[in-house]
Amino acid sequence: MDMQTQNKTNMMYKAFKSMTAAAIVVLLLASCGGSAKEKKGDINDLKAKIEKLKKEKKKLDTDIKKLEDDLAKADPKSAQTMKLVAVDTIRIQDFSHYIELQGKIDAEGMAYVAPKGQGGLVKAIYVKSGQKVGRGQLILKLDDAMARQGVVAAQQQTGQLKARLAQAQTVLERYENLWKQNIGAEIQVINARADVEALAAQLRAAQAQVAMAQEQANMSNVYAEISGVVDEINVKVGEFFSPQSAANPNMGIRIVNNSNLKIVTNVPENYISRVKKGDKVEVVVPESNGSFPSTINVVGVSIDPVTRSFTAEAKLPSDPLLKPNQTATMKILDYEAKAAVTVPVNVVQSDEKGKYVYVMEKNGDKMVARKKTVIVGEAYKAVIEVKSGLSGGDVIITEGYQTVYDGQGITTGK
Repeated sequence: MDMQTQNKTNMMYKAFKSMTAAAIVVLLLASCGGSAKEKKGDINDLKAKIEKLKKEKKKLDTDIKKLEDDLAKADPKSAQTMKLVAVDTIRIQDFSHYIELQGKIDAEGMAYVAPKGQGGLVKAIYVKSGQKVGRGQLILKLDDAMARQGVVAAQQQTGQLKARLAQAQTVLERYENLWKQNIGAEIQVINARADVEALAAQLRAAQAQVAMAQEQANMSNVYAEISGVVDEINVKVGEFFSPQSAANPNMGIRIVNNSNLKIVTNVPENYISRVKKGDKVEVVVPESNGSFPSTINVVGVSIDPVTRSFTAEAKLPSDPLLKPNQTATMKILDYEAKAAVTVPVNVVQSDEKGKYVYVMEKNGDKMVARKKTVIVGEAYKAVIEVKSGLSGGDVIITEGYQTVYDGQGITTGK
């Protein structure tokens, strides 16, 4: 470049900066003057003026940056020829994208101990919180005094009816023998047989009453419906315990089988096409130091009208760190790519032509920044997949990329 052209370029740049500064001052003064005259004016009008000034300033900043770039290219000595940057070499690696959702750990095997009858006062509790129990094990006993009295009364009535029936059968046999000898009247036989049949029916009813009373008495024994660990005991000796109170978590005894745990989460409906049965998941529990791999085994078939979501479940292994009602994060693997090119998501910039990044390339005896147009895919956390435009081994600019231009000399300071 000759001296005349260089001087002309410098003069154009300085003149534009002076004009830009003057324009900004004029615009600001106009804005301030207007606001001074209209201190009680329309606030919306002031906001509109501010937005207009911001847009004009943005355009001026863009024009200044373009002129600075043109000046740097026209006269490299007038600009910083070596821009300090940080770089990193792209490595080919597997890329995974997850949908992260908050969930709750639940137990498939969880039951509240409840009496089968009408309930009653608690007479004894045979287990403690944290104790392992087996299915069918006696958990507590209700007061059965009245039930036992009912059994005794029914048994006494049965005994009396047995005696009366035996006596009636003896009478019937005597009348039948006399009738065979043509002694007595037939009506005596008929009446005696009717007495026997009536007493036999009463005895059967009394025996049924004994069985019923015995069953009622047995209902005072309350057993575990499942095997597991006694998680909570919220009833005491002397308190009334019924099926209704047993269903209340604050008044019953809960048994949990931690060998059948699962995580349940609500999935927003916009993921309906990306979440399906069999998808791999990672379950992260804050209290643990790792994650638990699993697969989705249940996907809800309807959308909740309030939350606009559907449920998804995945089974969990038996682990001391996992407990029902714990909060956990379900990470659903919805996309993965083998041997992918990935870069930090923040280095990807945009212009009117699309997405691009800057890489470091050798140009003669120096390193320069090169603008590379890229097509990107999914992003997860701080990493984004680059589907085209970059290759493994490319050296990408990770710091200072915002202030370099295509072809600018750069250095890493090493």
